Amino acid sequence: MKRQAQRGAALLMAMLTVVLVATLASAMLWQQWRGVELEAAQRTRVQSAWILTGALDWARLILREDARQGGADHLAEPWAVPLASARLSSFLAAERGQALVSDDTDPDQEAFLAGHIEDLQARLNVTNLIDQGKLHEASHAAWVRLFKHLNLPDTELTGMTRQLLLASVAASHAAAPGKADTHARLMPQTVADLAWLGLSTGTLQAITPFVTLLPQRTPVNLNTASAEVLLASVAGLELAQARQLVQSRATKPFDTLADALQRLAKPNLQLDSAQHAVNTRFFSITGQLRVGQTTLQERSEVQRDGLQVKVLRRQRELLNTASSPLQ
Repeated sequence: MKRQAQRGAALLMAMLTVVLVATLASAMLWQQWRGVELEAAQRTRVQSAWILTGALDWARLILREDARQGGADHLAEPWAVPLASARLSSFLAAERGQALVSDDTDPDQEAFLAGHIEDLQARLNVTNLIDQGKLHEASHAAWVRLFKHLNLPDTELTGMTRQLLLASVAASHAAAPGKADTHARLMPQTVADLAWLGLSTGTLQAITPFVTLLPQRTPVNLNTASAEVLLASVAGLELAQARQLVQSRATKPFDTLADALQRLAKPNLQLDSAQHAVNTRFFSITGQLRVGQTTLQERSEVQRDGLQVKVLRRQRELLNTASSPLQ
């Protein structure tokens, strides 16, 4: 009986040992697999960042060449043509002068690049609302017309401008030596930050396609602005006339403000060079890289002065492939 008990104990110890060894082996394999996955993900992120940086440089080159050509900025120029989602291997084949052939690349590792450039001066600029600590009447009137067209509460616009004025005054006081950080906290840095100034989520979503926030005052480019922005920026313009302008410039872009005014054929309307233009200095560059189920998107704001294209801000984020707007 005692011998049977010893055999049972030995069998139990053997089974426990097997379970322990199997558990340790599984844990080691899992740790090794996790390490490989983390390394692969890190490598993909680094490679994606380099590719998107290259795409940004390519877009800056396009804007620089456009400046070299001179003339008005409009939507028929090369910079305004979006890059549809395309496999990176097709770019490499074209660079080598080879025809793209089917290969055995793992679909989960295949990379697709897409992107586009937008004119930020096709929108109303939040910065225009405040001029030397005071409300700029002409710019404020443009925002009033936009809110009215979109059926948004004017009380929110009034609250936003009041908060902007207060922030502007506070920022001017905080601009003393050693208080630069306070200044940065006082003023909004992006359109999304307008929520700080009292805009509701619905209002912010409604105006986002038509407004921007740039580091300095800017005129609206009549060659690229939407009908809604034209309606808001040109006092006395009706929506039907704004749409006619959009159709007219699609056939022949405006060369000058005088050209745009002539096509308006409305003697009572006026264009102001401080509020309107046919050229642009500020652009947004969006690049999107998809590798397998991972999509990385980068948005950059750039300022073009002559042949110099300076990056002002870069923002990178991970997206779900299904929700990717550029696919």
